[in-house]
Amino acid sequence: MARLPAFPNPVNEKAARTVAAVVAITCLVALLTGWHWLLVPLAYGFIARALAGPRFSPLGWVAMNVVAPRLGEKRPTPGPPKRFAQAIGAVVTTAAAIGGLALGWDLFAQVLLGVMVLFATLESVLGLCVGCKVFAVLMRAGVIPPETCEACNDIWSRPRAAA
Repeated sequence: MARLPAFPNPVNEKAARTVAAVVAITCLVALLTGWHWLLVPLAYGFIARALAGPRFSPLGWVAMNVVAPRLGEKRPTPGPPKRFAQAIGAVVTTAAAIGGLALGWDLFAQVLLGVMVLFATLESVLGLCVGCKVFAVLMRAGVIPPETCEACNDIWSRPRAAA
């Protein structure tokens, strides 16, 4: 059986922020219009990116291969925290899709969409990845072993490059 491609490590932060911008806009549109069907492609994209990086995510592929190269030199950042953040996005958007579409829990879906708008906007505009910060806390607590991301061991103490 063929293996899925590995999640990239490092990740180009410019591509990650591009994906986050599109996610924020899509979630905002779904939130304002009630078009919960948009959660289906959003959830698919997060699941695809969490499992195999951008290869099976049209948005991830375009961000990595078309948009990010036009934004200048790559800005590498460790992959494992970004993968963790994609997994969180997968859980949240899948829960919102099931709640909003299958169970009729519109308020539940709207709240989760609001959370996604906030977190994706923080990532795209400020470069603040909330999932990555949670990953760091879990590493410090010993839940995620240090060998999972050797580059992460001191990344949080390094100064950030200008956005």
